[in-house]
Amino acid sequence: MPKLWEDSISSHRHAVREAMLDAAAALVAERGLTGVTMAEVAQRAGVGRATLYKYFPDVEAVLHAWHERQVGDHLRQLAEIHERTGSLEAVLEAYAFICHDHPTGEPAVSLHRSHHVAQAHDHLVEFLASLLTDVRHDVPPKELAAYCVHALAAARAVPSRAAVRRLVAVTLAGLEPSGGGRGGGGVGR
Repeated sequence: MPKLWEDSISSHRHAVREAMLDAAAALVAERGLTGVTMAEVAQRAGVGRATLYKYFPDVEAVLHAWHERQVGDHLRQLAEIHERTGSLEAVLEAYAFICHDHPTGEPAVSLHRSHHVAQAHDHLVEFLASLLTDVRHDVPPKELAAYCVHALAAARAVPSRAAVRRLVAVTLAGLEPSGGGRGGGGVGR
């Protein structure tokens, strides 16, 4: 098969898959995770159900693929924010708002227990650890990163955007070295 033909087939398949995931995202936004069916995803994506089943065996697989894409997008967003601003505070605030805007309800628990989420969590901790190397010398950066991830996950339960910002401020304050200890650097904002 000529390369151009392979590229166009690959591009087409990618576009169809993205349309299916976009349809799933729209349905989740309208009806929640439990309100999505294969028939509705196919209809919304503009494909036949047989085509949808060629890509995904069931609605759970569609939702997992959509969630994996969403998590990847969030990680890219955080990296772009750091690249653009160089600000730890901006990255932590963005992560807190992601948590706040995407609370984990009971139906979403299975999505959050999947393999891609564990990988994304590890990637997030490694990314934050790389930003925290000069913050303190008494606590390893990876532990500080885990602290930030867990502390800011509380943003899912706070009532307002102002509360999210307060949570970020408290988290940043927790990164400050204790008075006169072996800490160093301080938190760059």
